[in-house]
Amino acid sequence: MNMNYRISITLLALTIGVPVLCAQNAMETYARSVFFDNSSSAKSNFYSRVKSVSPSSIDGIAGHLPLEKTNFVSAPNSLRLHWISKPNGAWTVELQPSSWPNRGNTFSGTHLSFWIYAAEAMGRSSLPQITLRDGNGGFTLPLKLEGFSPALTPKKWTRISIPLSHFVSASVKKFDPARTNVILFSQSAEDGVSHTLYIDEIRFTTPSPADLHVPQVPQHVQAKSYERHVDLTWDEPAGTNVTEYVIYRAEYGGSFHPVGVQRPGVRRFADFVGKADADLRYRITARTIALRESVFSNTVNAHTHTMSDDELLDMVEEASFHYYWDGAEPHSGMAHESIPGGPDTIAVGGSGFGIMSMIVAAERGFAPREAIVERMLRITNFLAHADRFHGAWPHFLSGTTGHMLPVFGVLDDGADLVETSFLMQGLLAARGYFTRDNAPERELRDHITKLWEGVEWNWFLTPSKDALWWHWSPHYGFAIANRLHGYNETMITYVLAIASPTHGVPASLYRTGWESQGDAQRRFPIANTYYGIHVDVNYTPQSPGPLFFTHYNFLGFDPHFRDSFTDWFKNSRNISLVQQRYSMENPLHMKGYSAESWGLSAVTGPRGYREFQPFTEDDGTLAPTAAVGAYAYTPKESLAALKHFYRDLGAYTWSIYGFRNAFNEQTDWYSPDELALNQGPQAIMIENGRTGLLWRSFMANPEITRMEKAAGLKPYGLYAVEPAEKEKP
Repeated sequence: MNMNYRISITLLALTIGVPVLCAQNAMETYARSVFFDNSSSAKSNFYSRVKSVSPSSIDGIAGHLPLEKTNFVSAPNSLRLHWISKPNGAWTVELQPSSWPNRGNTFSGTHLSFWIYAAEAMGRSSLPQITLRDGNGGFTLPLKLEGFSPALTPKKWTRISIPLSHFVSASVKKFDPARTNVILFSQSAEDGVSHTLYIDEIRFTTPSPADLHVPQVPQHVQAKSYERHVDLTWDEPAGTNVTEYVIYRAEYGGSFHPVGVQRPGVRRFADFVGKADADLRYRITARTIALRESVFSNTVNAHTHTMSDDELLDMVEEASFHYYWDGAEPHSGMAHESIPGGPDTIAVGGSGFGIMSMIVAAERGFAPREAIVERMLRITNFLAHADRFHGAWPHFLSGTTGHMLPVFGVLDDGADLVETSFLMQGLLAARGYFTRDNAPERELRDHITKLWEGVEWNWFLTPSKDALWWHWSPHYGFAIANRLHGYNETMITYVLAIASPTHGVPASLYRTGWESQGDAQRRFPIANTYYGIHVDVNYTPQSPGPLFFTHYNFLGFDPHFRDSFTDWFKNSRNISLVQQRYSMENPLHMKGYSAESWGLSAVTGPRGYREFQPFTEDDGTLAPTAAVGAYAYTPKESLAALKHFYRDLGAYTWSIYGFRNAFNEQTDWYSPDELALNQGPQAIMIENGRTGLLWRSFMANPEITRMEKAAGLKPYGLYAVEPAEKEKP
């Protein structure tokens, strides 16, 4: 590592202070300890499976374990086991931890602990048995919980703590407790009696005397009211024994009760009340794993109120911005790939989206312009010293070291040209926006110019020189051999490669690369018409594709132009309208689809990350970023979706960073995370639809307009569309 960089990182850490570094550690601690604290689903825990063999039985909802919403340790829910165990029968409950990108499911600790609540009198001998299974196929002998439970008092939460050393491997592959990915509860005593047990706060932990110490109280609690929710913020207390913060709410004239918890390191909470015109009061406490709780914080008042369309749009923009502001990786100032997620994993492309979201914030006053410029200087300083390969950055970087992280496998240990283009699109938009004649903004523009001029776009030419490669490795060269061609998210890569003032590629690559389908003779897919809506350029002949193509390429690059195939604003608008119409027609009869609930894109769904799209890839997973991000093309339709996602589904789709990554009403799955690639396009494309801010900022760079001329593109001016096609909400 460069010595000056190491010194700058040290000074930065001192400037940031202990609370930010603690936030970084807290995210990792959370992922390595929490197996279950609450479920983001509406009725049942998606990450569970129940099964019974008659004459025994156990309650389930579509094969999942039901949630209990009135009795819990960590609000707003716990797990509800209701069973009858009889001879010659059997029942099992499999629990898995919530999933988010690159979680890893590596736990640390010496004990497995959880809380149980018997709804009626129950002897310890009636408790289930427990088995652990790891991700490598190892598993343990079952343990009877009665051996680890104190005498049960009905209607009272009791903590069970089991030393991991008591779990004995019973498989050919030795069980590894750190890799536990299934906790199995199963039938034990065959007493034929109906039992109900609630389970909550399942964690891997190492007992400490600090668990029994009462933590200090959170300070300076503040509340900001919106239409259906209240945002709460606070300052973290000193000390390291806090397991979670407990949020208490009281309606006017009523008593306080817990409505949610927040993990350490996150000093925000969004309480979705679900109604306007509510008078509310809030308090917050800090709590340990042993439920030692601080005194109440100061009390704050809030009042939800009906909001105008513009106020709702501001709300979504600001919440999305906070992903990149409060949620940033602290050393670099750049964007985490996901929250929750790897505390050291920076998304290079997602950080470009974050930079553009900060431009929106500066324009709208969500944060001081000077503070945003300071953050961007931190980012550009970090990028200047981070790993680069012929000027291009990798897909992921370590926030603490600046080194490449090969998340996608052995060959992915070098440059990612597409992610670099997403980042550079954001940086150039910042160069076009922060144009004031003062020292910080001049320095920022100089930094961006140097980074821009350092990307060797022409290094990534294919051997035939007619297209670009996506990846390059210092060890494996172009072994991934991913040629950039066809309608996808890589138009912006060609735009920037042709526009480069120092390492540009021929303008002819717009046609031989971007417009081709694998070679210069086969170009874009055939046009198609869906529900009477014509699309000139499709992803495949059968589908217009996921909506993120219409976002990522045009976050900064103004789509108001024509090339030899289409008018790109009109094509993107029609693709958005097809998506809405697809949900209205709902050919696969997915639950929840409608004119107000639409939008398929590339997101982490119930079974992992996929490119969801109409007609060919649809399992019921909708992405708020898809419909909301289409606002620049379809303001009326997107605003209707925004209102539905917020007003009708907000209890499950809204978080401290705006709309969650995705949801699936078909399977009662609601994402437990947000993604850097999905939060930014909402703020950016809403703002482009309202004012064209990011389009104007990016297009202010003279290299881009020269590129359009060289490639033969025909811009027709911002918002210069036919009256019949222009809509306002």
